[in-house]
Amino acid sequence: MRRFRFLLALPVLLALGGCDFVVLHPAGDIAWRQRDLLIVSTLLMLVVIIPVMALTVLFAWRYRQGNKTATYRPKWDHSIELELVIWGAPLLIIICLGALTWMDTHLLDPYRPLSRVAKGQPIAEKTEPLEVEVVALDWKWLFIYPQYGVASLNELAAPVDRPISFRITSSAVMNSFYIPALAGQIYAMPGMQTKLHAVINRVGAYEGFSANYSGAGFSGMRFAFHGMEPSDFDRWVGVLRNADRPLTRAAYLELEKPSENVPVQHFASVDPALFQAVLNMCVEPGKMCMSEMAAIDSRGGLGLAGIDNVIPRLAYDKFERRGAIFGPPSSFVAGICTIDELTANEPRVAEALPADLAPLVGAGLQRPGFTPARLDTTLLRTPAIPDRNS
Repeated sequence: MRRFRFLLALPVLLALGGCDFVVLHPAGDIAWRQRDLLIVSTLLMLVVIIPVMALTVLFAWRYRQGNKTATYRPKWDHSIELELVIWGAPLLIIICLGALTWMDTHLLDPYRPLSRVAKGQPIAEKTEPLEVEVVALDWKWLFIYPQYGVASLNELAAPVDRPISFRITSSAVMNSFYIPALAGQIYAMPGMQTKLHAVINRVGAYEGFSANYSGAGFSGMRFAFHGMEPSDFDRWVGVLRNADRPLTRAAYLELEKPSENVPVQHFASVDPALFQAVLNMCVEPGKMCMSEMAAIDSRGGLGLAGIDNVIPRLAYDKFERRGAIFGPPSSFVAGICTIDELTANEPRVAEALPADLAPLVGAGLQRPGFTPARLDTTLLRTPAIPDRNS
């Protein structure tokens, strides 16, 4: 029976046969260089790990109880040579790993524009990168091509050997944009923009997905990525332009609603400012964008008097209006002070009003044709709050 023990390993080998080693055999230059870093780092660490494991077996065998020929030295406690080997070898490996990782971390920075499309193949002059705006929805992926004015849902394509510049954001919850054959994962976060520069070097169909759990429909949040010849990519863009629907802001608000296992959709045209509106959380008409609020803050803000005027425009009511399952219920600001303060300041408001509310008239100007309004102080009175015990 012992000679057939190797058959017990067959199920494990069969299971490994179904694995997809795309990380070790990618199709893009960035992913290929990341693979090289992974392999070199593993080999450097094995320089220590393999001798340690081998010496563990050797010592256990040599100094076993039944071996009477092994040297017995109960008072031995130190060796300078062993100390140099034990501490010197790991120290050298750590230095090599640190230097290698530091250099590749900067060279493979996802925000860094590409300097080549493949090993020994620099980027040709006047090559325009393909721009793709990525929006992670619940639970699907939206890809906008601003240079072509088209968009697609759950389908991404790019020509081979052409740099790709991704701008990535999310509509509600954090996700992770990941195409193993192309490059490493990049997080997609609401109200924030991340970037990724990559290139695909081999024609084929590859899988992309979210690598960050984001709710019930997470398992179906996958899309197809096609590496194409330039002529095939142009034909694919033509297919999108012949689609029967545009991606307006209203269409996006419907698309943003949570849905699972959504089929591929194409859009013949796109609102040019849609991605910026998604990024600034102001797709709906009348909403103040985060960039506008930042501009107001940079000038000193609006002050307490302007809070009630901008609160309705600042409220990001995606969770309430568009049916998402995340987020708190809707709320509003009733005032900038407490009820007691409102009641106590009521006489001061009346005293602060000018005695004459007639409009000012300049020299040679006619009197404006309207009746001056007077403040109704009854609006400031707070209705009595019933006693809970009554």
